[in-house]
Amino acid sequence: RRLYFDTHALVCLLEEKGFTTQQSEVIVSALVKIMNTNLDMIYKDMVTKVQQEIALQQVMSHIAGVKKDMIILEKSEFSALRAENEKIKLELQQIKKQVTDEITKVHADNKLNLNLEKSRVKELVTRHPVLPVSRLLFKEHHAQQDRALTQTDRKIDTEVADLKTMLESHKLDNIKYLAGSVFTCLTVALGFYRLWI
Repeated sequence: RRLYFDTHALVCLLEEKGFTTQQSEVIVSALVKIMNTNLDMIYKDMVTKVQQEIALQQVMSHIAGVKKDMIILEKSEFSALRAENEKIKLELQQIKKQVTDEITKVHADNKLNLNLEKSRVKELVTRHPVLPVSRLLFKEHHAQQDRALTQTDRKIDTEVADLKTMLESHKLDNIKYLAGSVFTCLTVALGFYRLWI
């Protein structure tokens, strides 16, 4: 262990200041012991360059392993998210097609019923002469048909609005899922970036 001062020069300096040779040597010996004790305390908390390099290599290999795991996780997570997204898109397209088919069917049924009713009324009018009382009954019957048609139109509008609401909720769920996926990927990427730095 090296001492960073000249002990003999310190003994000589103490002798010049009035200490005896024996006193000077005792003082210098005590200083050397104090310094050695302090250095022992300091060396306990220190590591050698070799130990530091070994620890650094271990940390770097651990980081490389984590990096590989994160890349594998990221790829599998993205592929799972893509598959789920495609599945949701297909379901939405099927629902949209079903809604369109249902609306077309309801419209066609209503038109058919209305045309049948009109033809039946025309046939009745041509078979029987229309009397004033019959005209009144005919008008009432026509008003009832208009009310029934209006109610049917309202039901159709209500069903269409319900289906649109359902589609919007599915879209919103899809957007929420995608946003969560993006934030998850960003978190993974930031964690990876943080580990890398």
